[in-house]
Amino acid sequence: MPVVRRPRATSSAMTTSETWNRQRPSAMPHHRYRPAHHRVEVPLVDRTWPSRRIDRAPLWVPVDLRDGNQALAEPMDTARKRRFFDLLITVGFTEIEVGYPSASRTDFEFVRHLATSGAVPDDVTVVVFTPARHDLIDRTVDSVRGLPNVVVHLYTATAPTWRDVVLGRSRAELHELILDAAGHLARRVGDRPGVRFQFSPEVFNLTEPDYVLEVCDSLTALWDAGPDRPVVHNLPVTVEIATPNVYADQIEYMDRHLARRESVILSVHPHNDRGTGVACAELALLAGAQRVEGCLFGNGERTGNVDLVTLALNLYTQGVDPMLDFSDIDAVREVVEHCNRLPVHQRHPYGGDLVHTAFSGTHQDAIAKGLAHHAKRAAELGVPAAGAPWDVPYLPIDPGDLGRTYEEVIRINSQSGKGGIAHLLHRHHGLDLPQAMRPDFSRMVQEVTDGTGRELAHEELRKLFHTNYITPAHEGVVTLGSWSAVETDGEHRFSCALAVDGREGSYEGVGNGPLSAFTDALRAAGIAVDILAYSEHATDTGPDSPAAAYARCRVDGVERWGSGWDTSILTASVHAVLAAVNRARS
Repeated sequence: MPVVRRPRATSSAMTTSETWNRQRPSAMPHHRYRPAHHRVEVPLVDRTWPSRRIDRAPLWVPVDLRDGNQALAEPMDTARKRRFFDLLITVGFTEIEVGYPSASRTDFEFVRHLATSGAVPDDVTVVVFTPARHDLIDRTVDSVRGLPNVVVHLYTATAPTWRDVVLGRSRAELHELILDAAGHLARRVGDRPGVRFQFSPEVFNLTEPDYVLEVCDSLTALWDAGPDRPVVHNLPVTVEIATPNVYADQIEYMDRHLARRESVILSVHPHNDRGTGVACAELALLAGAQRVEGCLFGNGERTGNVDLVTLALNLYTQGVDPMLDFSDIDAVREVVEHCNRLPVHQRHPYGGDLVHTAFSGTHQDAIAKGLAHHAKRAAELGVPAAGAPWDVPYLPIDPGDLGRTYEEVIRINSQSGKGGIAHLLHRHHGLDLPQAMRPDFSRMVQEVTDGTGRELAHEELRKLFHTNYITPAHEGVVTLGSWSAVETDGEHRFSCALAVDGREGSYEGVGNGPLSAFTDALRAAGIAVDILAYSEHATDTGPDSPAAAYARCRVDGVERWGSGWDTSILTASVHAVLAAVNRARS
């Protein structure tokens, strides 16, 4: 789109006096909107939530099969709902909102399917959702016949805008409607065991706190809640309109003032209109919430419901048991994507394809060093790497704990650095490049990635390394024919057949080691070679495992690296020197 240049504001219109801040007012009509504290009263309280810590998981309640389902362009059929339900059971949820039975035949039939198929374990509670209307309550109660553990979730919007614009009722009139519906629900259920009640004052966060308290307390009394049959009061951020601390203040106010508090489960249901749904839920838990409703990976209407995967794994990274099992996060994601027909974003926290991936060179270097340090520490502790305390730069969680592999952690493109490249060569191909050699190879990789504009896989890195550092020993202007190295009384003698620029000859050199004897033979052939750096290592365990050698040589005043690869360490070292010679003379 074309760049629109707006007129520079005068100094009197500047919104800040700092000389370093040159931002100018935008042309957007921000005056049309009211800040949160002008829209709803938030009682001042002696806040205690900022100093608390979350040390246990709340009761998680997934609403994918109702709230999340309503947000889909193509709602789930019974088969998809059942697959999603089975996943939720496998992950470990024990309270699941399964539908809106009065809204559609599909939802009603799915609840009946659960009631008649034996799909619901004895320790799982099914939640069903209904508006505050007698006929819809009747339909909802009919749907759960035969289910042993049920929560019937009654809801009505309570905020002033909804009362005035949508419902056309005063505070008192709406309260009377809610009490009438709640009484009808109680009569329909009667003394049936295993059924509890839930109420949601929709748009709680924009409703007067004293009104919410009045309505919730009246329902606690009407339903005669007790510690053995508690009522759920669910306080939704139906539309986010404030920073998360405002919601925490609202929850702490309710936590302190709800009647029969020991008989109330205080629940929250944040949406994500401002992109802070996760923060709202976490601060609400600090403020006294005991139960969280949300969706796996954050699906939901508009910008979505709060993301239960992120919330649970945020707890996990703090050493708190989330009481849910996401040890195979890709399998969970596959089911959710199939059922929702929506992709999970590549950068989704914990579940995205690229969430554990680093392309940046400095990040890769830190991760590679961190993984090496982690392996060393695990060995020192005498425990497997998967059981050692986790403290790796840039990775708040061990990808292995989520069923991911380390192959996904470091990937190579034009932004990548020498540490990440060396890590992949070492991990996948046993090549442990010397520190001084890494910048040299990194420049080659960057030339390729800059030229192609694409990512390089670890096998492509190996081929690039082999072509540039190992192959020259066999395909250069200097070729080595038959050769032998012998030691007599501490003196090494190297005899060989060499072809230099097509001219063949036999040469011999002596030195205090086989490589110094080899360079002496090269000098005899007219090639001045000094070895500036050298290293070698086995690439695997076992007598037949190949060895890798690396040599940095000055050849007729030109410095180059070469590498050799052979089951004989001496052969690998000779080839490394010869590769450096041919690279310098090419």
